[in-house]
Amino acid sequence: MTILLTRSDVERLLDVDEALGLLRAGFRSGSDVVTPIRARTELPGAGTATALLPGLIDGVPAYTVKVNAKFPGARPALRGVVCLHDLADGQLLAMLDSSAVTAWRTGLAAALATHELARPDADVVGVIGAGAQATMVIRGLTRLRAVRELVVHDASPERSVEFPPSRDVPARVADGARDVAAACGIVVLATWSRIALLDVADVPAGTQVTSLGADEPGKIELTAALLTAATTVVDDRVLAARTGALAATGLGENDADATFGEVLRGEHHGRASSDEVTVYAPVGLPWQDLALAWSVFHAAQAQRAGTAIDFLA
Repeated sequence: MTILLTRSDVERLLDVDEALGLLRAGFRSGSDVVTPIRARTELPGAGTATALLPGLIDGVPAYTVKVNAKFPGARPALRGVVCLHDLADGQLLAMLDSSAVTAWRTGLAAALATHELARPDADVVGVIGAGAQATMVIRGLTRLRAVRELVVHDASPERSVEFPPSRDVPARVADGARDVAAACGIVVLATWSRIALLDVADVPAGTQVTSLGADEPGKIELTAALLTAATTVVDDRVLAARTGALAATGLGENDADATFGEVLRGEHHGRASSDEVTVYAPVGLPWQDLALAWSVFHAAQAQRAGTAIDFLA
């Protein structure tokens, strides 16, 4: 039998602290035991189709294949499924809503890296692009450090005003991306931008910038000059140079200073000084989908959640 798990199932069965722990462990272990594949194609009209595979973690007897449709004008903009398969015989164990899995794993992985790379005293956080990804970054970040204030800018004024994922953290709206960067020690970008939003002169010394939007060709948030001047950390050098922030600006694998796994394992210092500008620019890796999908699958079994179906009937 295959367990079908909706968006609400996934969000109910996941726990922020547990997910942060799973992702941290995955980064530390170097969980991509084979080269990850990220396949993307344009569709007629405004959308794209993406497949991300295989999600593998040493010691987990399963793998994932994720298939997404991305339509910027839709809400949610990302729709699809994460397929969880038995590693021994390929049995389809579960199918999970990918919008929830992707938002959680991307946002919480980014929260981990943001916290690790930011100055310990950075407690004013800027958000450029007030959507699902940024919401999860802030949810994770507030579990990892004290956040005194949020400064928010979104192309939609209504989304800016409505953004705070926690009413315990006061928020104010800024007029633009540069205004956000000027006021914050941590800046999180999660947009659909096709033009660079921040350059070297826009980012004060000591700032940590996390760029989540440049995850496919044509999308860009930071200039090449900023990525070169900063200590730039990615999740995977090859993918970042093919489809991520490095590719968007014409930079290559060697222009990344480190991967986040290298930072957590002590193979790279990450932030070396309080006045250094650091950047985290991930593309998202298949093992992260498996880490969360495996957790949700076991929780669903324990709680008899989801809907069971026999696809081979």
